Amino acid sequence: MDAPWILVVDDSTAIRSLVCDTLVAAGYPVVEAADGQEALQRAQRARFDLVLTDQNMPRMDGLTLVRELRRLVPYQSVPIVMLTTEASGEMTQQGRLAGATGWVVKPFDPRRLVQVVQHVLQPTRGLAHG
Repeated sequence: MDAPWILVVDDSTAIRSLVCDTLVAAGYPVVEAADGQEALQRAQRARFDLVLTDQNMPRMDGLTLVRELRRLVPYQSVPIVMLTTEASGEMTQQGRLAGATGWVVKPFDPRRLVQVVQHVLQPTRGLAHG
């Protein structure tokens, strides 16, 4: 079976590179997007098995991206994990309501990120937090 494709969305080039390097080292193919608008365009052209997205980005934030992806039939059950500095209970609740599968707080431990990715890509997954 082919490795699951992951869409990594973050406006910070440094964070995006760190996330991508971590996932590639763990054997996952990745595609990058610099903001929610670019991510939505990429998601409409190709199907990803997981989306990792930041919250605070220009043009389209992470929660809006989650809502927009959930409107697309191919993304109604695809795991979407927020990877953000936003860790308040209110923000995580908004994420759940928007349809986020899990939440990883920056700065993140690369090993923990891989564990969360592995967890949400399991067929019987639950809400993941890192």
